[in-house]
Amino acid sequence: MRSLGSLAAALPLAACGTMDYRDTNVAVDNNPLCVSQPDQPGEPVSRECERYSEWRWRNKSDAQPVEFGRRDER
Repeated sequence: MRSLGSLAAALPLAACGTMDYRDTNVAVDNNPLCVSQPDQPGEPVSRECERYSEWRWRNKSDAQPVEFGRRDER
């Protein structure tokens, strides 16, 4: 019963935006240049070898409007 209430509360919020998830772990694992990582903490790591994951909430206001009409090509 609680899950039904949670779902009912989440549905209106889902219509207001989208959630993006980005993760670089697979790209770092597949990059042969990232095999040898620094041994000491604080040593610099190449930007391509940095591991991170992030969630980002985007509102509808962030999106660009789409025009489906035909443009005049005069």
